[in-house]
Amino acid sequence: MEQNNNPIKNLNELIEKVDTMKKQDKLDLSSDQDLSIAIMNLVSIEEHFFFTGTKLNKPEYFDLLQEVRKMRGELLRKIVKEPEGEVWCISKHLLAASMRLMEVGTKQQGMGKKEEARELFGKAYDLYSLFWGINMKVISTDEVKKIDEQALDKNDKAKSGFMGKLGELVRKAIDCCIE
Repeated sequence: MEQNNNPIKNLNELIEKVDTMKKQDKLDLSSDQDLSIAIMNLVSIEEHFFFTGTKLNKPEYFDLLQEVRKMRGELLRKIVKEPEGEVWCISKHLLAASMRLMEVGTKQQGMGKKEEARELFGKAYDLYSLFWGINMKVISTDEVKKIDEQALDKNDKAKSGFMGKLGELVRKAIDCCIE
């Protein structure tokens, strides 16, 4: 089966690459995953400072926003290395959207709307997986082809779609419980 057109390439090859990088201390995905969650929260803090400053007409909150934004930028550089094109902003927005969907899903869960919550959690995870796929350079968008509703290329037998494949890859490659 030819895998050249598959944007996720060979899953086993990726896992081997990640394992090798872990052994060489070049990659600590557990720490990077924690860092990505911290960055999500910093984006939320920026939003809260904006809304608080605007609602209360207190510009000093905008100064705090700038301090948090600077910190978020410094930390994001630890994960988003050598961004091309709009990858920096894409990464920030993928994390922010993922965080918001998690929060809305949690609220839906609390209201007893479990199916809606699961859908939102799934979308949050898809965006989070996309963030990692882009930043681990697993995704090459010029290779993505859509053959039918869920297939990536003509050799895609499972047809779980791009996000399904990417989520599977992230689940296998980034396991915070494996040291």
